[in-house]
Amino acid sequence: MITSPLSTLEADFAGELILPGDPRYHASRAVFNAMIDRHPALIARCASTADVVSAVRFAAETGLPVAVRGGGHSVAGHGVCDGGIVIDLAGLKSIEVDAAGKSARAGGGVLWGELDAATQAHGLHTPGGRVTSTGIGGFTTGGGYGWTSSKHGLACDNLLSAEVVLADGTVVRASEDRHADLFWGIRGGGGNFGVVTEFEFRLHELGPLVLAGLALWPLERAPEVMRAWRDYADAAPDEVSTACVVVTAPPESFVPDHLEGRPALGIAVLYVGDPADGMEAVRPLKDLRPDLDHIGEMPYTAFQAALDATAPPGWRSYWRGEYLRSLSDGAIDTFLEHGATLVEEAPPLSQGVVFRIGQRINAVPHDATAFSQRDASYLFHPIAVWKDADDDERMLAAGRAYAEEMRRFADGSPYLNFTPEADRVRDAYTPDTYARLVGLKDAYDPDNLFRLNQNIAPSDPSGRAALPRLDVRSPAA
Repeated sequence: MITSPLSTLEADFAGELILPGDPRYHASRAVFNAMIDRHPALIARCASTADVVSAVRFAAETGLPVAVRGGGHSVAGHGVCDGGIVIDLAGLKSIEVDAAGKSARAGGGVLWGELDAATQAHGLHTPGGRVTSTGIGGFTTGGGYGWTSSKHGLACDNLLSAEVVLADGTVVRASEDRHADLFWGIRGGGGNFGVVTEFEFRLHELGPLVLAGLALWPLERAPEVMRAWRDYADAAPDEVSTACVVVTAPPESFVPDHLEGRPALGIAVLYVGDPADGMEAVRPLKDLRPDLDHIGEMPYTAFQAALDATAPPGWRSYWRGEYLRSLSDGAIDTFLEHGATLVEEAPPLSQGVVFRIGQRINAVPHDATAFSQRDASYLFHPIAVWKDADDDERMLAAGRAYAEEMRRFADGSPYLNFTPEADRVRDAYTPDTYARLVGLKDAYDPDNLFRLNQNIAPSDPSGRAALPRLDVRSPAA
């Protein structure tokens, strides 16, 4: 057991150092997915980039495992660890919007709802998370599909620069002009190369009002409606962002009584442009005679928050993300059949989603970023959500079964931001891209200090994983 005192770290640290036994400890170690129950030896809640530097150097010197927490939304629980140090970026909340230059800088602890609020004050946005409590960090470095990606690409495609703390504690600014290799790697390579303490994004005009919303149909009409949706989505302009979902119709006053509380087919849509132009673009969906038509003008921030009620923290979750190059009739039938089963297994929050994702994402050259999977037209996203730990085995089996059935129609590549399994990292990249990422790992983190993630191992790991950990049960820790 390491007994090194924390005095060196404490002397340089402006944020909060939280140890086991601290009244704040248990709340501070909790992450979005309640299935994750880990006990770090130390939580370093950073207030500045300098704090991150101190925490990284302390971890490197002691051999502690390192988890980096932004929003804590990783379904695999990468934002917390057992017996190591959590570098919590919650205090890095600065946001600076350059409305004239259409860019924004945001600290690594900023959440998408916070960034959306700041940019929408100027009628601007960048593609971001569909749940407002998602952190900008893991979302962006893992790629980042947002509702406006159909028109403006992934979050990582809109990254202009990033401040990164490397494994040796060095701070660099990465962009197309400086540390371009690192900049390439953090756009799709996740947190493998350092801790991003500040993001600079390109902004686009949109809002504050947009044409968006949700329509619902009874499940018996789902095969007909989803086939029509697919044909519509395949031909839709880039301004149309849309998804199909099997969901439990919510107990809201605007939901018809015959749908409320029952599995239903939903179609979500956002027109990324002038709402006046959007009405004609979404008319084919309205012509499908939904039982609930909740598509109209609303604030962009309201649409961005529309899924928040279906994704509360403190529930148990299992997600997957599988790419589909096309959406065949067989895939639709399988999606609907097993989606209904999943929703009935664990209402009211479990759901099956298919996003239309091609469009502007496909237009970015494959070698422009480390993000590799740009050929797919659809992304399948099963979401199993439940409350009781006694249901873990059953719900994990249900979520995995749904995903495996749909993998028959997939291209074999996962979206890592939605993937808890560590053994699928290689599948997410082309062989050339993966080899290039390993080269970057060798250059920037040869000891694999940053390994509690969707890990890209260096070609010659140093064996840090075998080093001792702090014992969180010991008062000396």
